[in-house]
Amino acid sequence: MSGPVTAGGAPDHASLPVTGPTLVTSRHRPFAHIVSVEGGQALAAFDTRGSLSGLSDDERIEIGSIVTITTPSSHIIGVVTGLSVPMGSYEVGEDATRLMELDLVGEIVGNIADRSFKRGVSLLPALGDAVARASHQDLELIYSARRKPAVTIGSLYQDADIPAAVMIDDLLGKHFAVVGSTGAGKSCGVAAILHAIIGQYPESRIVVLDVHNEYSAAFRGQAEMISPANLQLPFWLLSFDELASVFTTFDEHQAEDIEILHDAVLYAKKRYVDATTGRQSQILKRSTEGTSTSTISVDAPSPFRLQDVAGYIDEQLGQLERTQSLVSLRRMKIRIDTLTTDVRYAFMFGSITIQDKMAEILSRIFRIPSAGKPVTIIDLSAVPSEILNVVISVICRMAFDLGVWSKGQLPITLICEEAHRYAPTDQAAGFEPTRRSLARIAKEGRKYGISLGVITQRPAELDATLLSQCSTIFAHRLSNESDQRVVRSRSADCAVSLLDFLSSLGDGEAIAVGQGVAMPMRIRFTRLPLDKQPASQSAQFSKFWVSQGMGLDDVEKVVARWRYNRRDED
Repeated sequence: MSGPVTAGGAPDHASLPVTGPTLVTSRHRPFAHIVSVEGGQALAAFDTRGSLSGLSDDERIEIGSIVTITTPSSHIIGVVTGLSVPMGSYEVGEDATRLMELDLVGEIVGNIADRSFKRGVSLLPALGDAVARASHQDLELIYSARRKPAVTIGSLYQDADIPAAVMIDDLLGKHFAVVGSTGAGKSCGVAAILHAIIGQYPESRIVVLDVHNEYSAAFRGQAEMISPANLQLPFWLLSFDELASVFTTFDEHQAEDIEILHDAVLYAKKRYVDATTGRQSQILKRSTEGTSTSTISVDAPSPFRLQDVAGYIDEQLGQLERTQSLVSLRRMKIRIDTLTTDVRYAFMFGSITIQDKMAEILSRIFRIPSAGKPVTIIDLSAVPSEILNVVISVICRMAFDLGVWSKGQLPITLICEEAHRYAPTDQAAGFEPTRRSLARIAKEGRKYGISLGVITQRPAELDATLLSQCSTIFAHRLSNESDQRVVRSRSADCAVSLLDFLSSLGDGEAIAVGQGVAMPMRIRFTRLPLDKQPASQSAQFSKFWVSQGMGLDDVEKVVARWRYNRRDED
């Protein structure tokens, strides 16, 4: 038996019979009723023109609005994905038929004392079921963190009084991505997420690979600032693939160059072990007892001297009968001399003495202990482009290996800015060891507490493996259709249709979908104070072009900083 019917033909929202527990009804009156149901979508018709025009401001319906559909056992939650007036439905003296398309995303069940929201719909709505705007209380319940550890990163677009929360373990444990066009607010959104995390979890370990030097300004006093001027990343930490990319050239002689480098590095590592065995700690002695130096691997992060590599090459050059090409040997020697004398590479090749400070290096980069600075900002803007990918590869690989060998006891989050630059879709572009390191973290990192935050303005150019492994996506404004298409295809959420209006989002707004949020939502990120915002503003042409600006003396200072890699000097 059906309940009373309103003037618009829909059952009264508050008068439906209830077969289960007593349900809490929305404080908003019904304004539409269901006219079609197909799978996880439904179509609702507005009741009358009068009832629609009488809606208050907080009941106004637009794309992305949340509505409730009353059934005998629950309130089904729907997201408005389309609004229309069918052609030919309006005539003079008659009201238009107005339709609302809905994605059915979940339901509120339980009685007044114990209401809960769950994703998915167990009982689909029937024709005629009443539709009302979700109340403030409904939205609070829907977007709550479900008693899981969570942090607040902004507010809900539909209701600014409701915090937008992310569930921290689901967000970080399963990786996340932040995408959006230049100027849409990606950097500020990332900063808002990170500030929320470290504010609640002061012993976090977050490493930001900052290719534009934007984030140093946002975390003063809370981050360890690392740049080529104070970075220590000795060459012996590189894997053999990474060493080969630095010391060899991609041409017809590369195979022979790699063979020479392999033998030279192995020779240098054996010499270092033989020279330092007498000074090793008791722990290291026990680990090497009964072990021949012939078991040393070229990939192991063990120290060696470039002088020994150069000595091996000199020895080969001095032999009358040699198996290697004279050209390959000579250019390998030249490459070693160049790297050890170029000030731009001092952070990797400039040390005169070789010391095994691997533990200190790891502790500083990955904040062990955090010492009040849970974030590491690694400024990569001044790193020479020819070894930028190598530096990123080393850091990512060390993070994963640290997670493996610590047995997951040191959770670390890597924030990869402009990820499409060093992990592009084109397999022929980029640097394969970097792509491999990031892909390994994306696929296996959650087992060892290593998570990724992938930031890009061109998701269509980002390696598909990385984006597909990100279970939570924050999508800012995207104007490019191919980028929008990629984000939609990687979002397996039931409300992915919200992404259809990515091009219309305002600055600082995003669509959040995935496992890190209770339900897909349109959010406004927290507006941070100026001293906590990234330095991502565009150049102010109008400011600098109204006066003379720099003189010759200023240009000479710029040249000195450029030539001697003194970026941080005035």
